[in-house]
Amino acid sequence: MHPQIQQPGPGPCPLCGMDLVPVTDQGDDEELGPRELKLSAKAEKLAEVAVVPVEQRFVTSEVRMVGKVEYDETRLAYLTAWVPGRLDRLYVDYTGVPVQKGDHMVYLYSPELLAAQEELIQALATAKQIGKSDVSIIKERTLKTVDATREKLRLLGLTSEQIQEIEQNEKPKDHLTIYSPISGTVIHKNAQEGMYVKTGTRIYTIADLSHVWVKLDAYESDLTWIHYGQNISFETEAYPGELFHGRIAFIDPILDPKTRTVKVRVNVDNSNESLKPGMFVRAVVQSQVVQGGKTFSPELAGKWISPMHPEIIKDKPGACDICGMPLVKAESLGYVPAESRKAPLVIPASAPLLTGKRAVVYVKDPNRKGIYEGREVLLGPRAGHHYIVEEGLQAGELVVVKGTFKIDSAMQIMAKPSMMTTAAPEGRGVGERGKENL
Repeated sequence: MHPQIQQPGPGPCPLCGMDLVPVTDQGDDEELGPRELKLSAKAEKLAEVAVVPVEQRFVTSEVRMVGKVEYDETRLAYLTAWVPGRLDRLYVDYTGVPVQKGDHMVYLYSPELLAAQEELIQALATAKQIGKSDVSIIKERTLKTVDATREKLRLLGLTSEQIQEIEQNEKPKDHLTIYSPISGTVIHKNAQEGMYVKTGTRIYTIADLSHVWVKLDAYESDLTWIHYGQNISFETEAYPGELFHGRIAFIDPILDPKTRTVKVRVNVDNSNESLKPGMFVRAVVQSQVVQGGKTFSPELAGKWISPMHPEIIKDKPGACDICGMPLVKAESLGYVPAESRKAPLVIPASAPLLTGKRAVVYVKDPNRKGIYEGREVLLGPRAGHHYIVEEGLQAGELVVVKGTFKIDSAMQIMAKPSMMTTAAPEGRGVGERGKENL
């Protein structure tokens, strides 16, 4: 770091505290290339140099995200007034009450409902009188009027049983009982007893908590490893050590400019309702990386998946069991086909020296003792503890993974090209995808 500091023996630099690097006798400097450096066995030991071979193998990228539990928007129901009137009674007094489908929720007085019931009673009376007539067209029109008034009451919120009761008693009811449309938990109470409501006024919001959404924040640099249908595991503060699982069902097409993240939605089964909306979670998704920095999923290889419900996976094409949409090939969602899968060339993440625009590694010459060559390489994205090598290295070459910076410092002292050298051959560097991981 400070080439002006020269000492007769080993020790720390008085300016930065780093270990001093021995300056070896380069008597055969003419035989070394412009990017090569020779270290003696003692210098290698002092610099604690360690090398590993460049490998061509499959690696796994582990993406960590944070987020929170939210309601499943497809399982929300809103209990509203279908007719204007007065709320004489609310059977659910507070939020958080569990209800079952068909439970009575509201007792509503409505003058408009009274008038509609009178129409039905009068239509039925007319039908009885006309029933003795021999004119078929009059009978037909009368029956159509009865059916129309029944349909009107049904659209105003009355059940078939309530309509039948009105027909039997031939007496209108001045109140309407509104029932719960689904089983779930009341999460919002939007009205009070005694208030007048208009058509469409929301009275309750009910959520089915047997299924929930987990919304996670993914950094833009990690989006290359995230795909629809991937299995994801997460844990919560409330249940430490317990893992929950779900599948990625949606990736927001718009990036948040403030947080530089993208929302990733996961569908999660919550039959025991242990997950509460608002809980914070920490999630992990693992992707197998293949050549070219693409993602391969052994679980989805050759499978067909629903584009709306990722839990529906089949071996053959067909329709989704939930929504009826045609299944699509998993490969169409960004996964590499099994027949095209090839292992990428990778190096440990500690091997390259990254400058922002360039990536430099040091390669040990196996045939020349103590010779290290600096080489600029083109890196792909980072996958866990490895970088994918796009260009500049071959499988089996020995790259320095420990002591790299000390070797580079020695190159600087010898006034040879190093990571500090700005000039680089065109087309070499970290690469567009590699820059995202700096």
